[in-house]
Amino acid sequence: MGALTNNELALSAEEFCASADSRLYNHDLAPTTAKHRTWSTYNYIALWFSMSMEVTTYMLASSLIAGGMNWKEAVATILLGNLIVLVPMLLNAHAGTKYGIPFPVFVRASFGPVGANIPALLRAIVACGWFGIQSWLGGQAIAAMLSVLWPQTTHMPWVLWACFLGFWLLNMVVVWRGVESIRFLQSFSAPFMLFMSFLLLFWMLHKAGGFGPMLSAPSKFRTTGDFMRFFIPSLTAMVGYWATLSLNIPDFTRYAKNQDAQIVGQAIGLPVAMTLYSFIGIAVTSASTVVFGEPVWSPIALLARFHQPLVAFLGLIALLIATLNVNIGANVVSPSNDFSNLAPRLVSFRTGGLITGFLGLAMMPWKLMATFGSYIFGWLVGYSGLLGPVAGIMVADYFLVRRTKLDCYSLYRRGGMYEYRKGVNPVALIALALGVCVALIGRFVHALAFLYDYAWFAGFFLSGALYYLLMLHHRESAEATMA
Repeated sequence: MGALTNNELALSAEEFCASADSRLYNHDLAPTTAKHRTWSTYNYIALWFSMSMEVTTYMLASSLIAGGMNWKEAVATILLGNLIVLVPMLLNAHAGTKYGIPFPVFVRASFGPVGANIPALLRAIVACGWFGIQSWLGGQAIAAMLSVLWPQTTHMPWVLWACFLGFWLLNMVVVWRGVESIRFLQSFSAPFMLFMSFLLLFWMLHKAGGFGPMLSAPSKFRTTGDFMRFFIPSLTAMVGYWATLSLNIPDFTRYAKNQDAQIVGQAIGLPVAMTLYSFIGIAVTSASTVVFGEPVWSPIALLARFHQPLVAFLGLIALLIATLNVNIGANVVSPSNDFSNLAPRLVSFRTGGLITGFLGLAMMPWKLMATFGSYIFGWLVGYSGLLGPVAGIMVADYFLVRRTKLDCYSLYRRGGMYEYRKGVNPVALIALALGVCVALIGRFVHALAFLYDYAWFAGFFLSGALYYLLMLHHRESAEATMA
């Protein structure tokens, strides 16, 4: 059975559903048909703008200034990093548009129907970490709001922890009630966040005395070697920031009208949105160096220093709304479904959401966000070493081994061409394990620290190349089956 076209899927929907394995198929995982393909170029540009307008993007950019870069070096690093991650993003997006399948189904081709749970869980664990980070930022925003209203709370550490746990609990309540309960926020949270960010930018512009002083902070690196030691892991962090979405981008591109719509939309939306919003973080942090004598990389800490309660309060409200919206939409839905997929009869979406929340706590987000160094070199670079190998295997399998040809029927059935050994492809697991080990070994072996600096790149290319070489014998049989 060859790959199904949109018309074939539409005509055989009932037959397709009846023939699929109930353990691998439900309405959400089914291939999209022609009537679902409604997303245009504009929709993908809007998607990237909405996903980029959040606190962690701002802090990603501001951390580069805090680390010693000047504004030109920081903007160039962010733009280059997003252009690099755009490549695997577009490559993995192709299958979603061509076959209408989401990430959990697409990854079955390379890992097998059972083995696909492994990359899905890796992605889910990273999402749990992001959930904890966003909850911590939300708690900080509430604590900062209280300090504006009641300054005496500033010196009460328990207030911050109470706010953090309160905001975490609010997220859990939303999960329990269903994500539809905050659907109304999604229509205006990103524009509101952008408006408040520009307000903060112009306020700091006024305080610093114009763009000249604001962007005059020089680079702290005296030699090229010093710069490269910070630039390389920072570039890896820029790529790692979207490493998760570079895997599950088929979840979005399966709704594209055609390949051009998603390619052009993403090629414009991702680099433009990230560079634009990152520039706000870069400029404001540069201004904070002029105004306060030191770079303040957290917008929450910066707003808390304002002596104008109304401006600070409105800014913190914007951060809180955006954080709640992003946390539920980006960091709960996906891992909840991944956990539920492990045991559909035992783990519901609600239960999966609760698991996500508690794992987010267990990952101690206050340590991940303690400094710009722990955020970039610990969190972003670290998990990029887990997801880079998965991306390399997916790209190698789809483009080099299968040459963009998939059998949709077999992706939803056991015992087919993707069964491998009891539903697991040992080649994929070997390539994944070696790629992760090489990417992360530098974290523990000082002599190999350079590998950790290149964690995503090392894992992506090593696992991709190893998978391709080990699967060469399988390519001929796959092509014969698809013919």
